[in-house]
Amino acid sequence: MNRNWLRVVAVTSVPAGAAVLGGAVLGGAPGVVVAVAAVALAAFPAVFLADRLALSAMRARPVGEVEYPELYRMVREVSRAARLPVPRVYVSPALQPNSFTIGRSRRTATVCCTEGLIRLLTVDELRGVVGHELAHVRDRDTTVTSFSAGLAAVITSLASPAWFLPPGQARLGFLGDAAEDDEAGELSRAGRVVAGLAMLVLGPVAGLLLQLSVSRSREYRADARGAALAGDPLALARALRKIEARTVELPLSATGPLASASPLMIVNPFSGEGFDRMFSTHPPTGERVFRLEGLAGYPR
Repeated sequence: MNRNWLRVVAVTSVPAGAAVLGGAVLGGAPGVVVAVAAVALAAFPAVFLADRLALSAMRARPVGEVEYPELYRMVREVSRAARLPVPRVYVSPALQPNSFTIGRSRRTATVCCTEGLIRLLTVDELRGVVGHELAHVRDRDTTVTSFSAGLAAVITSLASPAWFLPPGQARLGFLGDAAEDDEAGELSRAGRVVAGLAMLVLGPVAGLLLQLSVSRSREYRADARGAALAGDPLALARALRKIEARTVELPLSATGPLASASPLMIVNPFSGEGFDRMFSTHPPTGERVFRLEGLAGYPR
């Protein structure tokens, strides 16, 4: 068991233990059984549905070599250099440039890039980003971060307005379509209010879980190994600068599963201010660029 898994086990055992203890106090032996069942129900989607939750949050879809030949070729070549199975490739329509990798193992890994990323970066810069993502797969970081993100998604999804909308409108993590009548519209607005209050309670729990279970050092390590796989540390450094600048202009909103997917991304997708700060698990981009330039031989 690596250090990241030890961190996850230590962090998640606290709320799990608190739930079991609370069940014992409130309901005795039957309460313990109910608490254990609740913990198991939360762990199942965290393990087996984390990739679907993250990809759904970004509205990503699978793509093939015919549709995105350059991206697919890079993923295949860097995978070969890393001696990894070629992961599935997904593309999100988001205009914000970003990327992430998710999966329980090296064989189930998925690389996702946004349309904004593909449009913004040059070929060598995009190759550096792909190298970074596959470095996470090679180091098995995705196994740990997928579990943490999945567990946080389960928590934050409880605050989704979809739970408070009419059955025909509910969609996990996203608002439904416009209400068809005044009654549905009132329910929709009430759902947003209740969901907002729920997020105020559950958001800090999910944010703290991510902050404590995901080590920031993993990004430094993935930058270094990804640059080696791509063969150009400066290309990745330029890519990080561009992504950071564009992300400041187009920050995403830290709501629902999207908030829990943030530690998977190459750069923090949120504004980093106020409520969004709870979900920041990335080291400063300037420090990452500084280290990559050092790898390229820049004098310090």
